[in-house]
Amino acid sequence: MSSDTVPSPSTPIYKRVLLKLSGEALMGDQQFGVDPAVATRIALDVRAIQSLGVETAIVIGGGNIFRGLAASARGMDRATADYMGMLATVINALALQDALEQQDVVTRVVTAIEMRAVAEPFIRRRAIRHLEKGRVVIFAAGTGNPYFTTDTAAALRAMEIKAEVILKGTKVDGIYSADPMIDPHATKYTNISYLQVLERQLKVMDATAISLCMDNKLPIVVFNLRQPGSIGRVVLGDPIGTTVTH
Repeated sequence: MSSDTVPSPSTPIYKRVLLKLSGEALMGDQQFGVDPAVATRIALDVRAIQSLGVETAIVIGGGNIFRGLAASARGMDRATADYMGMLATVINALALQDALEQQDVVTRVVTAIEMRAVAEPFIRRRAIRHLEKGRVVIFAAGTGNPYFTTDTAAALRAMEIKAEVILKGTKVDGIYSADPMIDPHATKYTNISYLQVLERQLKVMDATAISLCMDNKLPIVVFNLRQPGSIGRVVLGDPIGTTVTH
């Protein structure tokens, strides 16, 4: 085999990825809101994979500011609570956009609910064009519909932009048989199928999102976002985290 056909250690295995971040990912050790230091660390990781030529889209949650489901459980109208949660994701998207642009990463915030003063409305072909031009696209406001989570929004947007994988950043290093923070005997899965995730009710993404990924054969890699450089390791094919496939 000639030397030019051997992939180098810096060759990414994905061309286009969708990174799913929870709102809590931006909190750091705070109880609420956005920790600028955490946003900067995520921005540095995203810049690193952009420099490898990986086209990057991000879907962000809003749980660090407002969680619609929790408010609904306390008596608020579910649709109203969900819309408030969607607006919280826009705040997070703008914070992450600022962190990325401070690292000289050109970024577009794209929302499912129109608010033209701060972001572009979601137009599929325009979003894909941004990615092709090397811009990071942050999808905010979920799907724009109540009763759907940002996990489902991540699965939907990933398929719309033809992403090759969903990278799900969490606070643990993969999927476990139980919560490793509570159960010291929980075992980690290296690979697991969509059906096993659904049957075992593992809290990876909600059932709607997992089903969407299963129907469209879209792999999910769950990894520890708090480990600096972990996003880059995933796109380079390092065997970290847990991969969900058929």
